[in-house]
Amino acid sequence: IQRLAFYDELTGLPNRRLLMDRLERAVTASTRGGGHGALLFLDLDNFKGVNDTLGHAIGDELLTQLGNRLVKCVRTRDVIGRLGGDEFALILVMNDCRSGAALVARKVRAALQAPFRLMGHDVMVTASIGITIHPDDTRDATTLLRYADMAMYRAKQAGRDATCFFTAQMNVD
Repeated sequence: IQRLAFYDELTGLPNRRLLMDRLERAVTASTRGGGHGALLFLDLDNFKGVNDTLGHAIGDELLTQLGNRLVKCVRTRDVIGRLGGDEFALILVMNDCRSGAALVARKVRAALQAPFRLMGHDVMVTASIGITIHPDDTRDATTLLRYADMAMYRAKQAGRDATCFFTAQMNVD
């Protein structure tokens, strides 16, 4: 029951509920200890096209393999979760957040450069990544997720296959 409640059935990664719990804990711990953290919000570009042309079974396999690749891009203390659909989030706790988060985003993008071998099909995908920094952008976990999502949409607007940091101007816009 615990596994079903807190982990994504497809990828085995933490689901939205567990991810938000971990994000709230990370925010609380870093606030108490004066630390910093980053949240990366990743969305596959044109994932619907994979499902529509190759079928949902191949789309599911793509998400599973993507989860495995993401795990290799971070440290064991970081948290990766599947928010739903083709959206994933990465919680990073580090001192130099801006450069550290940018480095992880580059690792993720590099991991996506190799084709995914899916039931006899080689599939290339890209991702749009939004990044927000704690406590610079906000001290609230829910708002961090919303800001990272905003930054991800800005990356999509910039032409997809891009990374974008949240800025206060995005809230104004």
